[in-house]
Amino acid sequence: MISCRIDKKPKDQTWHTKKWALENQVHNQLLDIEKEQGWALLFDGKTLNGWHLYNKPDSTRFSAWEVRDGNLFCNATDENKVFGDLVTDKEYENYELVFDWQMSLRGNGGVFINVQESPDYTATYQTGPEYQLLEPAHMDTKTPMKRPGCLWGLSPQLNMVEANGTGQWNTAKIIQQNGKIEFYLNGKLTAKEDLTSKDWRNKIATSGFKDMTGFGKATRGKIALQNWYFDSWFRNVKIRGL
Repeated sequence: MISCRIDKKPKDQTWHTKKWALENQVHNQLLDIEKEQGWALLFDGKTLNGWHLYNKPDSTRFSAWEVRDGNLFCNATDENKVFGDLVTDKEYENYELVFDWQMSLRGNGGVFINVQESPDYTATYQTGPEYQLLEPAHMDTKTPMKRPGCLWGLSPQLNMVEANGTGQWNTAKIIQQNGKIEFYLNGKLTAKEDLTSKDWRNKIATSGFKDMTGFGKATRGKIALQNWYFDSWFRNVKIRGL
């Protein structure tokens, strides 16, 4: 008989399985290749630098927004906090934006683009189109133009995709170039519009935004995270110019 010797793996050897990779991935940091590609962090994982409350630049430290466990967290259920959407200090025009997000159970929120910050407007949604954030148990999941990843109130998902539930992360991407925008949810295209087109103007004219004179007109503006009474979490918020 010929015996076969089976070598045992060293106990200290690390096996790079998918599980190990997920448990040890680093967040809110840029890889060298990302830096070369022009990516920049909009959230550093430690501070709210680069952000402020809409039309309330001096109130952020008293707001519902905070850094918790390395995530950008909206503590929306604490009534002692100053209410308000969080907006970037800078304006952006042609860019690719990516971010991870999750909502509390039955949570509802959004990310707005091309927001115009001015005393003429009292809220971000009066000027900025919304990328819908929605926890699957929320009743709006059954409403076509309110599903996650869609242009809220204006168009249904281009491709059917479900968001991950509370406690699980979703990945979103927004691309805007020369007035043309694309929304993605977990790798699938969910919205596509030309903000300079007649079709876009017609959609607004027949929507709930028809009386908002500043809505959807700009192709440059600030990015905003909505505080809409539900706890929400964000991480890996990155942007690069196009």
